[in-house]
Amino acid sequence: MFLEVTKAQYMGDYKILLWFNDNSHRQVNLYDELNGEIYEPLRDKNIFRQFIVKYNTIEWPNGADFAPEYLASLPEA
Repeated sequence: MFLEVTKAQYMGDYKILLWFNDNSHRQVNLYDELNGEIYEPLRDKNIFRQFIVKYNTIEWPNGADFAPEYLASLPEA
């Protein structure tokens, strides 16, 4: 089975609570992951909060996203 994000909720700062299709969930802090040209705009919290669940992960209006497997591997925030 491929891991997928099924639901996501903004929790404040750079934290997102994620639910996965394997019935697990975790809160992650993405602040340290926002490096590089596509992720830099997400340091603006108003932009960061604009994510949606799309194509089985979270995605932002500028096309930035993270693989579900990567999100699941991050330490719990």
